[in-house]
Amino acid sequence: MGGKRRITGLCLAAGVLAAVLAPAMAGAARESAGAAAAASPAGRVFTLHSPDIAPGGTIGASYVYDHSGCTGGNLSPALSWSHPPPGTRSFALLVFDSDVPEGGFWHWVVFDIPATVRSIRAGAGDPTKNLLPREATQTRNDYGFLGYGGPCPPSGSRHHYHFMLYALKVAKLGLDASAMPEQVDSRVTVEALGETEIVAVFAQ
Repeated sequence: MGGKRRITGLCLAAGVLAAVLAPAMAGAARESAGAAAAASPAGRVFTLHSPDIAPGGTIGASYVYDHSGCTGGNLSPALSWSHPPPGTRSFALLVFDSDVPEGGFWHWVVFDIPATVRSIRAGAGDPTKNLLPREATQTRNDYGFLGYGGPCPPSGSRHHYHFMLYALKVAKLGLDASAMPEQVDSRVTVEALGETEIVAVFAQ
């Protein structure tokens, strides 16, 4: 599978120079976001949990893609989180394969999740099931369809999948379902108060 290079809003606006600088700037912003999460009151840390995806574990067949030579169930996993930073007004969830050459591969992008929400049910990545909060928006993944598309690395390879949840200082990102994953990633990086993630693997 081919991936699309992760680019930030600065890259889109400023061309070649920004393309060189943006990865470092995004990394610095995410480090700051992580520090904000760690600084939650009473030592409480913004944390993402899942009964379906274990940190460092292998992703089960139910959550693997069901096309392109893969035979999984393409079910998005159940997720929950605790202790978001003070001032959180919404959440965004981004699922990313960091091992696809030339910039990685986006598997799921959800944003405008209300600040009162603390969990997402299994299967919520299927837009036809209407399991997400009505305010939340899903974009097209890098397979080309709305919602969740599970792991499906090339045969003989082992990839890492980052389930990244961001606490944001805005209630709305000002984007809609037509936004590219890179656009959401760029906006989220700017608006993040904190970040937590689960990294799991899959190989075939």
